[in-house]
Amino acid sequence: MDLSVTSRQEGERSVVSVVGEIDVYTAPSLRERLNDLVASGHYHLVVDLSGVEFMDSTGLGVLVGGLNRVRTHDGTLRLVCAQEKILKVFRITGLTKVFPIFAGLDDALAAPDDAPAGTD
Repeated sequence: MDLSVTSRQEGERSVVSVVGEIDVYTAPSLRERLNDLVASGHYHLVVDLSGVEFMDSTGLGVLVGGLNRVRTHDGTLRLVCAQEKILKVFRITGLTKVFPIFAGLDDALAAPDDAPAGTD
């Protein structure tokens, strides 16, 4: 399956909507979008994974890389994810302690900048 990656502005945040499967073949398009946003001065990102059906370690690596990039500019990277099979990947790897993960986009956009990483 292909991957669709789109982005738009919501106030001070850039929302990156991802639909499809994030794997070794499709992850470069997500990496490119995140890199382009940071390079153009967008340091507060919300990556909406609601439409993601599968994600492997390559996808996790892209998200961690994006987090590291925005942090060098005192930015934030939040995730929107409610699917148990994707959340399980974050739990197993301990990344729920690294990323603030929200069940819905509205919650991610409304949370304060110092919203803590996961509560698991």
